Amino acid sequence: MSVHSTEIEVRFRDIDALGHVNNAVYATYIEQARTAYFRDVLDADLSQASTVLASTSFDFRRSVELTDETVTVLSDVDDIGRSSVSMSYEIRVGGDGDLAAEAEATIVSLDPETGEPTPVPEPMRSKLTAYHDL
Repeated sequence: MSVHSTEIEVRFRDIDALGHVNNAVYATYIEQARTAYFRDVLDADLSQASTVLASTSFDFRRSVELTDETVTVLSDVDDIGRSSVSMSYEIRVGGDGDLAAEAEATIVSLDPETGEPTPVPEPMRSKLTAYHDL
């Protein structure tokens, strides 16, 4: 089973008044990871894909600070439904890979003309299944 890894620089603008990465920035981190995942695994441009983010949730474990310099986001697929894909993420920091947060997200395939959910396209389903050994 493969997990996709994306390294992201912690920027000064990510830091809040308490000196750590603001909770809202974690959504940006997993979005950046999902963009890289679509490019690397699905050979697709997320901005051109007919998908929408349906839900996200986070569990925070440790603060991320500017001195951490980078985070690594590990992306995995937990389930492929008829029209949805459930993804899980780990956001890790530091040389020892301390777990900073866990996240889950559901993306839904849409018909570009109607905006209604549609089955996950077969090429996408095949690539997801092969990459994650599902």
